[in-house]
Amino acid sequence: MKKMLPWLITILLSITLIAIVAIILFKSLFNDEADAKEAKEPVKIEVLTATERVEVTSELKEFRRNLKDPEYVVIVNFAFQLDKKKTKEDFDKLLEIEVKPIISRTLADMTAEELNGSKGEDALESKLLTLINPIIPKGKLVKVEITDFTIAKL
Repeated sequence: MKKMLPWLITILLSITLIAIVAIILFKSLFNDEADAKEAKEPVKIEVLTATERVEVTSELKEFRRNLKDPEYVVIVNFAFQLDKKKTKEDFDKLLEIEVKPIISRTLADMTAEELNGSKGEDALESKLLTLINPIIPKGKLVKVEITDFTIAKL
C-alpha cells in the first residue's frame, strides 16, 4: 500500500489538472463565439434631425498621410457619428491620442489602387469603424464618413 500511495496521488493530480485545463478551454471557446456573434450584429442607425446629428458628430479635418507606396500622399477629412452626446465628448478626448494613430496605421497599409473609387472609400470607412469602436470606453461609433478625399502623387 505504501508503494501505491505516490502513484494514486500522481494519478489524482493529473486527472484534476486535465479537468481544469478542459474547463478553461471550454469557457474560452464559448466566450470567443459569443464575442464574435456580438461583433457581427449590425449597428442600428437611428434617423436623427440635423441638429441632433451635429451634436453627435465629430470631425477630423485635413488628415495627411503617405500611403504604402511612398510616391502617393492622401489628404482626408472624416466625420465620425457617435450614438450619444457623452460618447462624442469621450471620442473628442481620444481623437488625437488614439484615433489618429489608428487612421495613420490603416492608411499606411493601403495603396492608391485600394483607395480608388467608392469601393475603396467604403472599405476604408468600414475598416476604421471596426478598429475605432473597441477604444471607445462607453457608447459606440455608429458611422464613419469621408467628407473630402484627395490622393496626390509626389
